[in-house]
Amino acid sequence: MIFVRRVATLRRSAALVATLMLSVAAAPASAPARLGPAFTHWIDGTTADEPETQVQRIDADTFVMRQSVKTNFEAPFLYLLFGKDRALLIDSGAGGLQIRPPIERVIADWRAQHGNRPVHLIVAHSHGHGDHHGGDDEFRGRPDTEVVGLKPEAVAGFFHIGDWPREIGHYDLGGRLLDVIPTPGHEPAHIMVYDPQTQLMFSGDMLYPGRLYVPLNQFDAYRASADRLAAFAKTHPIRALLGAHIEMTTTPGQDYPMKAATHPAEHGLALPPSAITELDQAVASAKSPPAIDRHADFIVYPVPPRPAG
Repeated sequence: MIFVRRVATLRRSAALVATLMLSVAAAPASAPARLGPAFTHWIDGTTADEPETQVQRIDADTFVMRQSVKTNFEAPFLYLLFGKDRALLIDSGAGGLQIRPPIERVIADWRAQHGNRPVHLIVAHSHGHGDHHGGDDEFRGRPDTEVVGLKPEAVAGFFHIGDWPREIGHYDLGGRLLDVIPTPGHEPAHIMVYDPQTQLMFSGDMLYPGRLYVPLNQFDAYRASADRLAAFAKTHPIRALLGAHIEMTTTPGQDYPMKAATHPAEHGLALPPSAITELDQAVASAKSPPAIDRHADFIVYPVPPRPAG
């Protein structure tokens, strides 16, 4: 009897271990659901016939476009959000191609599904670095279009932010009210855009799967922006953050070489909302002077101050 009980106990223990192993193995399968949008494979420079751009739909009114790394090593992401009578384009690419034609195709398709009603286009930017406004000139002179300036004063004025960077701005696309969060540090006019409709945070270059460059003389501003973002996240449901680049591989903490021509085994675009807390804690505890701080999904990367102008 003792032997039988021991065998039964061993069998139950083995079953419990197997169950735990199955639970752990199953966990990654549910991860994409927690990260919101389920994207297909992004163009990554690994095929000879890669197109210059790739567009994927998040929902019927929300689109994301990637510029091929073959046209510019930054391979940035652009976002196009539609309301009833306005559309917001976040960033216009890094140059090296004509970015307006694929944007026009998305707009034309959207209008065709909405009775061809007119839509006023706003071209704004996550921030003022050149790889995010390279296509602006293509939209200047386009009918029914505004191109937002690159300086903090222009951004604050357009989005009605009276107390930059402490105040949260708002912009209505027509039945789709967006929150605009000033997040200077990486660059003085940096913003994040939060969309309650999708519960997505479009996070630019402040937080994405890659090297989060912070000029040393702007680290305090970056830290304050991380605090502001964390405070916002406590009162708003965020499914995921969608940034402007991917520079991390699928190996935790491992990035690509700078200016890499291809991105095999690329990290997913989306970051979980927990990355906000992780970043806030990382910059809060940074030493003086701050050093490179490597995390599984991003790297806080202090750099020398950028030249003025």
